[in-house]
Amino acid sequence: MSTVIAVNRPVIHHSAALRVAAAAIAEAEALGIDVCVAVVDSSSRLVACLRMPNAFLISDEVSVAKAKSVASAAGLPADHAPVDHSDALGGRGMSGRVDGRQLVLGNHRLIEERGQCSPALEAVLRGQEAAGRSVTVLADEHQALAWFAVADTVKPHAAQAVAALRALGLQPVMLSGDNAATVRAVAAQAGIEQAEGDLLPADKLARIEALQKRHGPTAMAGDGINDAPALARSDIGIAMGAAGTDIAAEAADIVVMNDDLGRIAETVRLSRRTHAVLWQNISLALGIKAAFLLAAVLGGATMWMAVFADMGASLLVVANGLRLLRHKP
Repeated sequence: MSTVIAVNRPVIHHSAALRVAAAAIAEAEALGIDVCVAVVDSSSRLVACLRMPNAFLISDEVSVAKAKSVASAAGLPADHAPVDHSDALGGRGMSGRVDGRQLVLGNHRLIEERGQCSPALEAVLRGQEAAGRSVTVLADEHQALAWFAVADTVKPHAAQAVAALRALGLQPVMLSGDNAATVRAVAAQAGIEQAEGDLLPADKLARIEALQKRHGPTAMAGDGINDAPALARSDIGIAMGAAGTDIAAEAADIVVMNDDLGRIAETVRLSRRTHAVLWQNISLALGIKAAFLLAAVLGGATMWMAVFADMGASLLVVANGLRLLRHKP
């Protein structure tokens, strides 16, 4: 069995992309599958071509013609057929017409709704999902043609970030549009007990509203288009900026530019410290003015006391607030 996979996405760290692809290909070849992976950037230029045991990394300066020749040498088609009348199927996938043939590329739910999930395909998809992989199926008007199983690598510090949130008294919940089995597998790796899958954008929005009614103020962290409604509805929306979509960043209140999940707990700690300093400043200012007012009523107030109650209190409040500058992540 031979499989060719083309991944069309901006590549930020080419070496990291090759390492991840190499691990996936090694696992596939252990199953007797010959895999060739091509990674192209957002301008449709080939930046990485990987076929075990050799890997080719193409710099951005290489011309498209050179990229096509490398792709051809790796056994990949140099050109692709244009897609006409493409449509996004919210929470399910997309459809389009290729060479006059109507095709859909979508998730397990879409194939079931189209009545194209045979018992054999269902068994394969369930097995992949139980292993923590998300499966995308390519189908035409009559049958499923191919399936692609991918798995996101859990960030190295994800479990540590979740533990930090728990230490602050927060309850993390995972809401995902991926299938429930994959979501549970990933949640277990990250240390999250409550996880829900197979959620459409409207479902995520409903879950956020339910959490707000049950627990009060609720924050939402996400990076995709499907997360935007829930991000906007949450009390605090947090978008992952480096790999996230623009619409998610616009809907959020906070954007984490380096996609470090640990920054969420750090933001909570900083906000709580700021809240404490705010109440200290309010108490300090009102306390000084109340003491001066009492002294004035008793006839013991002087001009210098009035100056201190006014400017002195302001300087003390500013000095106390400046302590936040010493806060270290």
